[in-house]
Amino acid sequence: MRRTPFSPSFWRSPLRGPWLTSVLGVVLLGGITVLFVTGLLSYAAYNPDLSAVNDKTPGKGLLGFYLFAWPTDPHWLYRLTQGVHVTLGITLIPVLLAKLWSVVPKLFTLPPARSLAHALERLSLLLLVGGGLFEFVTGVLNVQLDYLFPGSFYPLHFYGAWVFFGAFAAHAALKMPVAWRNLRRMREEERTGSPGPALGPAPAPNPDPDPDPPTVSRRGALWLVGGGSLLLFGTTVGQDVDGLRWSAVLAPHGADPGDGPGGFQINKTAAYAGIGAADRSEENWRLTVTGRTGTVRLSHADLLRLPLHSSALPIACVEGWSTSDQWWRGVRLRDLAALVGHDGDPPDLFVESLQRHGSFRRAALRANQVADPRSLLALFVNGETLTPDHGHPARVIVPAAPGVLNTKWVARLTFGDLP
Repeated sequence: MRRTPFSPSFWRSPLRGPWLTSVLGVVLLGGITVLFVTGLLSYAAYNPDLSAVNDKTPGKGLLGFYLFAWPTDPHWLYRLTQGVHVTLGITLIPVLLAKLWSVVPKLFTLPPARSLAHALERLSLLLLVGGGLFEFVTGVLNVQLDYLFPGSFYPLHFYGAWVFFGAFAAHAALKMPVAWRNLRRMREEERTGSPGPALGPAPAPNPDPDPDPPTVSRRGALWLVGGGSLLLFGTTVGQDVDGLRWSAVLAPHGADPGDGPGGFQINKTAAYAGIGAADRSEENWRLTVTGRTGTVRLSHADLLRLPLHSSALPIACVEGWSTSDQWWRGVRLRDLAALVGHDGDPPDLFVESLQRHGSFRRAALRANQVADPRSLLALFVNGETLTPDHGHPARVIVPAAPGVLNTKWVARLTFGDLP
């Protein structure tokens, strides 16, 4: 008789069973929860409720219930949360694939629903498999800086995350008691040779009553999965660790502009942004600053005559890469606010760039970000004038903010009037 995926004899691997599925499920329970939380934090860091230009997922409705004003302390906060999000996501890929492999026979069981609880389990499983693959695929494509998936990454990944995690939470609520019981049974059997009466009879070990001979043990399979995760971790984590960037072969850690004071990662070049030599000429460039008392226009030389301050801050990008602290020097944003009548607590800030191509040509910053004494309109980095690719003649640098909000090639600052 011809075997089909709907017959138990189609799935003949002896490794499939409650033990392997339970172990992988427990790992994913912790890992995916961390992924979801750090992903939500990444979205909050963009301050989407502040201005439409910051919000890449309009129409989120109740899904934005948790949003809060993103802090500036500690200054490495976004570097940590987004680094964990991307590195952990890549590291969990072998675990996710192994988990899907272990449960794939359940997708083909007949009848489709034996009870309401079984129907809910099947639905959560379908959403879990589809949502998991969708989230990991779109995330990896975005990390590779060559996003090819149709549609914008931000809304697809955000809405997909809620669908996936909702299915994940429902599935975990239904299955985690069974998983913990299976793990306790296995530990008890290893210790005493019997699971004990309190744990009941062991579940069927495999969907096929006559599986193929084993080619590797269950522990060997876990070592294989763990080794794959460790390999991905080792070839990804270097994007955030000084001295190990050479090892991040699976995580492009920003374009490398070379050596020297400006020799640290960037996500877009001046050429890509359409910034020519004439645009960034210090003789021709002017900064327009608007606020309560009107508008002032400042040349590069004018800015150099204002009090200059220094800050040691990293650049951290949504793709997961980040730099170490770089020494920036320039005019405090709150001092520029004072020039146009905001002498006390400065208001929110709308920043516009000379950039002609690509996203985030405009960005909004919260008042707490403007007020932080480390927030600068930077003119120098590491003791030298900004390079063209790092935003010459002037760029914003703010502690703990995503890299795209640290606008380069700044042309206009508007205090207190957000679109």
